[in-house]
Amino acid sequence: MESVVWQGLALSGIFSWIVITCYFDVTKKIRSLLQPWVSHHVVSGTSIILKIQKHQHKFLDALFSGLSCIVSVPFYTAFLPLLFWSGHGKLARQMTLLMALCDYLGNCIKDVVSAPRPNCPPVRRITATKDEEENALEYGLPSSHTLNTVCLSGFLVCYVLSYTQCEDAFVKLGAVTLACLLVGFIGFGRIYLGMHSLIDIIGGLVFGFMILAIWLTVHEYVDAFIVSGQNVTSFWAALSFLLLFAYPTPEFPTPSFEYHTAFDGVVFGIVTGIQQTYHQFHHEAVPRIFTSQLTIPTFLGRMLVGIPTILIVKFCSKALAKWILPVVSNTLGIPIKSTSYIPMLNGSATDKKSSEIKQSSYIHKMLFFSQQDLFDVDTGIRFLQYAGLAWSVVDLVPSLFCHLRL
Repeated sequence: MESVVWQGLALSGIFSWIVITCYFDVTKKIRSLLQPWVSHHVVSGTSIILKIQKHQHKFLDALFSGLSCIVSVPFYTAFLPLLFWSGHGKLARQMTLLMALCDYLGNCIKDVVSAPRPNCPPVRRITATKDEEENALEYGLPSSHTLNTVCLSGFLVCYVLSYTQCEDAFVKLGAVTLACLLVGFIGFGRIYLGMHSLIDIIGGLVFGFMILAIWLTVHEYVDAFIVSGQNVTSFWAALSFLLLFAYPTPEFPTPSFEYHTAFDGVVFGIVTGIQQTYHQFHHEAVPRIFTSQLTIPTFLGRMLVGIPTILIVKFCSKALAKWILPVVSNTLGIPIKSTSYIPMLNGSATDKKSSEIKQSSYIHKMLFFSQQDLFDVDTGIRFLQYAGLAWSVVDLVPSLFCHLRL
């Protein structure tokens, strides 16, 4: 009974926050206070960036571009399935949840403040990958790379030291020193690459340590709820839905909300799959890599089976969502549009017609707090696509491993 009460209170609190922030236009009020101050520091920090970039070299370009790639969201997204399949399920699910939390809070702050990145030119901006080009379209404060590195490297150090029950002070000091060096290199590299100002890096450090401190306090409670709580799937479905609305509207559109939607779906898929199969595939006694029960060849076999499977599931989930969601939306009378996934719904004429037909919809009136005339169906498609992918990582693929004796 207590579990149901706190779940209801949590969801009611989030819903109330959405309504209040929309009614009082909280985002714009906060932005009007913070944006001028941050923008001033971005402009005044340009001289620091230019001084650093005077020492540019091809080796440094490659080094910092490479470091940015290995701490980026796509890298973690590719790495986490392998962590699940290696037998370290607890670490994998907690890293996934922490990554989603960092992505949500970091991007919320970016879009609330809507502070610019350093001007290019005079700053030289290096975007070696498509992911970096998309990152450059986001706002600057805080630096997501710095924030994510603080949280994930800090949590990983704490987890490993706890898991190995290490009491050696020199080992602990060495682990913390390595984590600090990584954070320092990433922060300096983001400035060198022209992606961030000093104020963005400081913001990433401050918010990163705050999020890490909170997560280290609550992560065991969250994990216990996921593996053995009541109404987990229904609660997380409601939470995931509300979090799609509990996101600030930026001054100008950026890819940040798309990243949040994807990770929102990933966490829902992971939580749903873990809840259903914890005692089969994810308990603490499962075989782990580098043991006789899970050898390197066996793990490579898991990769050869698992990676194509989750990619197929991702493709199928997207195709099904593109077919189902427009039908459901039309049935419920929800006016929709599509910015990229469904060309038929991407047009001003379609939007106008849909708006005229659906404007009196009861469901639409219920969702008055969204401040939207048309709902972008791409959000739902992206959510279901990544939810299906994440579910396959922890449910479908381990089932295949079991049948194939991997």
